[in-house]
Amino acid sequence: MTRPTIPGVPMPQAPATLFGKADLSNCEREQIHLAGSIQPHGALLVLREPDLVIVQSSINARAFLGSAEEPIGRSLDQFGGNLAARLREHLDGPLEQIPIAVRCRVGGVEGEVDCLMHRTSAAELIVELERPGVPVDFSGALQEALNAILGASSLRELCDGAATVFKNVTAYDRVMIYRFDEEGHGEVFAERRQAGLEPYLGNHYPASDIPQIARRLYERNRVRVLVDVEAAQVPLVPRLSPISGQELDMSLCLLRSMSPLHIQYLKNMGVRATMVVSLMVGGKLWGLVACHHYVPRHVDYEARAACDLLAEALATRIAALESFAQAHMELTVRRLEQRMVEAIARDGDWKSALFDDPRSLLQPLDATGAALLFEGQVLTVGEVPGTPELREIGRWIDRKPKAPVISTASLGLDAPEFVLLTQVAAGVIATPLSSAPGDYLMWFRHERVRTVTWGGNPAKPFVVGNDPTDLSPRRSFAQWHQVVEGTCDPWTPSDYAAARLIGESVSDIVLQFRSVRMLIARDQLREASDQVQISEQPVLVADPEGRILVTNASLDRLLGDRRAGLHTIRDLEALLAFDARAGRPLRDLLEQRLPWRGEVTLPSGATDAKPILMRADPVFASPERYLGFVIGFIDLTERKAAEAARRRFQEGIVRQYRPVSVRLDSDSDVVYRNLLSTIVGNAQLAAMEITDGVDMAKMPGMLESVQASVNRTAELLGQLIWRTSGSGKRPD
Repeated sequence: MTRPTIPGVPMPQAPATLFGKADLSNCEREQIHLAGSIQPHGALLVLREPDLVIVQSSINARAFLGSAEEPIGRSLDQFGGNLAARLREHLDGPLEQIPIAVRCRVGGVEGEVDCLMHRTSAAELIVELERPGVPVDFSGALQEALNAILGASSLRELCDGAATVFKNVTAYDRVMIYRFDEEGHGEVFAERRQAGLEPYLGNHYPASDIPQIARRLYERNRVRVLVDVEAAQVPLVPRLSPISGQELDMSLCLLRSMSPLHIQYLKNMGVRATMVVSLMVGGKLWGLVACHHYVPRHVDYEARAACDLLAEALATRIAALESFAQAHMELTVRRLEQRMVEAIARDGDWKSALFDDPRSLLQPLDATGAALLFEGQVLTVGEVPGTPELREIGRWIDRKPKAPVISTASLGLDAPEFVLLTQVAAGVIATPLSSAPGDYLMWFRHERVRTVTWGGNPAKPFVVGNDPTDLSPRRSFAQWHQVVEGTCDPWTPSDYAAARLIGESVSDIVLQFRSVRMLIARDQLREASDQVQISEQPVLVADPEGRILVTNASLDRLLGDRRAGLHTIRDLEALLAFDARAGRPLRDLLEQRLPWRGEVTLPSGATDAKPILMRADPVFASPERYLGFVIGFIDLTERKAAEAARRRFQEGIVRQYRPVSVRLDSDSDVVYRNLLSTIVGNAQLAAMEITDGVDMAKMPGMLESVQASVNRTAELLGQLIWRTSGSGKRPD
């Protein structure tokens, strides 16, 4: 029998482990979404459509339906009340994405019942029933919280404030903002707690604490609540869904039972109840809002929806702040590039500009030293190894797979021959300047002996005894301090982006410099031509009459079959489409020696055209004498895709002023619009920072993630206000 899988989660190569049957050696494969049971504070029904006949249920369903009879095989219409009618109102909604909440009555039950409904990929309509609390109007608190999130100017300020906001909304004993690093380890980045509780702020937890399959579920089901770790599980009957013939996919179920391993983990911490809210940034799980309570605690729908909505706004603001930091770094890189261009014009070389202000080279990567290995020369700044060792490091990098950026935070551990360099070069990050071996720009960090505080000893993550109750992810959560030696601070995604950007800028300058040098030193044409050939940027070099001397392989790939017709600069007029407003840039280049920058198009099919940025420059030996021309090309396809994504974002964002699935009265609609305007403003600010600070290849995906967040938030907000206003309380 084929078991359902979680969308986006590849099937494991090793056999899957049944829910509740895992130990610590195979917990990564435990099928936690196929729990087959729920927490006892609610009941679950699986309905057949369109007649709403119950085909599967939790064994406690009769109590929630107010019936002494077995519910299996009966239509909801037979139970009285308005449950069936309320469900039918929403059967055409987006039930596969976000569960819809309604409040209704069931014939034999006193008072109202909260109902969450969603649909699985196997067309099973799942209905979860809960006893409701007193409806709370969160609109005022939401506006205040959204304003606080939008006003935060740093990641630390944002997360500290968010921890306070979530604690005020949920009233849990402890609220933590939990951030994942590149290796999947977690850190308690912000915390608010009741007085007397042990602080967890700054604690680290190993990646193994949260299996990958659980992380994928966090991406789908954004809010998970555990009411009581001591509560007994309530099984579903029958075990297999009669609709699919398989175990019920409970990925989006609020009531789904937690894995026994997770339950034991929480017991070891002394935690009795939890709520976890996902933080999705750029389509990836950035972290969690983890709420702990030390007595049983149930959170009503309104508070859960408010937390879900706030988490979306928080994640959007995180994306904006991280993008702003990258944009600031890019501005620094562009200033460095401009100084190198000016140095070529002034001194005939660019390397002095790279090293004349050490801060501009070191600060973007928070490095303690940097070195340039170029054409056999070695230039350095800051604290770096000696020249022979730098050349050895260059040869070590040569042996590694080609990549835009190569790095290690533990050079002496990865390459023991460099262990004596640890004090000045515990870590290195390098970017190649060309395809030639040995040409690198490198940054170094010295060793930082530091103490990492773990919540338990990560070297002893579990204990397995003969008694199943002995199974424990970590028996003690007392702080365990690990002294880390021989490493530097890890290189972050921002460091990688800075190294890549600076490397690209220097590579571009190197290419121009080598092209100019080739024209000046004609007797070295073959050698310089080879250097131009290996560049990744398309370029051509022509003599004073416009006859093409050299094109590189990158330009040949860009032009394809059209390359055969390219002999002089004027031939570009037949290959490329120039904007009519550009005049005759190639004629002006050849006859008047006027440089030109502009966008052209390269036909790539019957209807498609590839956008190209062309840079054409005459090369002068003196004001009266010129040597030829250098023309470079940049493929703008990614940039155009990013601009299209930006337009789609702006077009989509203005449509988010109506709730998707519910109808609000006039008073509620005003509240909805006011809150949504703040959410949209947060998203637009994030989009502005993203378009300024994220490289073109990533921009469409980041903007789509923000747009999806706004869509989801609009739906959540509409449901929340509908529930707490007159719109959702009409009599039947």
